[in-house]
Amino acid sequence: MVMINKLTVAGYVMAGGASTRFGFDKASAELNGQTMLKRMCTVLKDVTASVSVVAPFGRYADSGERVVEDHWPGEGPLGGIITALMDVHARNHQPTWCLIVGCDMPFLTSEWLKYLSERAFASSAAVVTPQSSVGLEPLCSCWHTSAKDQLRYAFEDGIRKVTEAMKRVSMEVVDEKDWARFDKSGRLFWNMNTPAEYEEARRILDVEGR
Repeated sequence: MVMINKLTVAGYVMAGGASTRFGFDKASAELNGQTMLKRMCTVLKDVTASVSVVAPFGRYADSGERVVEDHWPGEGPLGGIITALMDVHARNHQPTWCLIVGCDMPFLTSEWLKYLSERAFASSAAVVTPQSSVGLEPLCSCWHTSAKDQLRYAFEDGIRKVTEAMKRVSMEVVDEKDWARFDKSGRLFWNMNTPAEYEEARRILDVEGR
């Protein structure tokens, strides 16, 4: 495994969704006194050199985080991923890796994200993504800036499902045998889509004291 310095990867939190099923903005949902947006930014800061939030214009301006305006608001996470890759490429002017996560995954850990980043730096693929029991996890993946053009072509072809667009680029899948040691409670990729799931996350974290 390639050991990396966190200066070599950029972190992005996707926070552009409508949260329709959730009932209110998921990124502003609080767990142990901290919003999900802040929680996800904090865990990324343990692993990456910089952290940015991809969101529609004007959203989270008072969050204290660097916010990148989603070039395609309301079009789903694929547009947000492309926005992130374009942003880091414009800032760095050289190929690099982006660690991109959703804003609703309360059980992600810096240990797992560090491993995922190291796995990416050892890979020649354009995206390194885990596969859980529900399928690929594109919003907990490392994306290389070299993928941005192919992903944009897919987007312009009308593709909106991220896992479909991923077929346009080289991909390395991280199987359960590699991520299971970071998931002793079986919740690593668990996300909150409904009020009931939010309440369950609050209950679990209250019990665990974190």
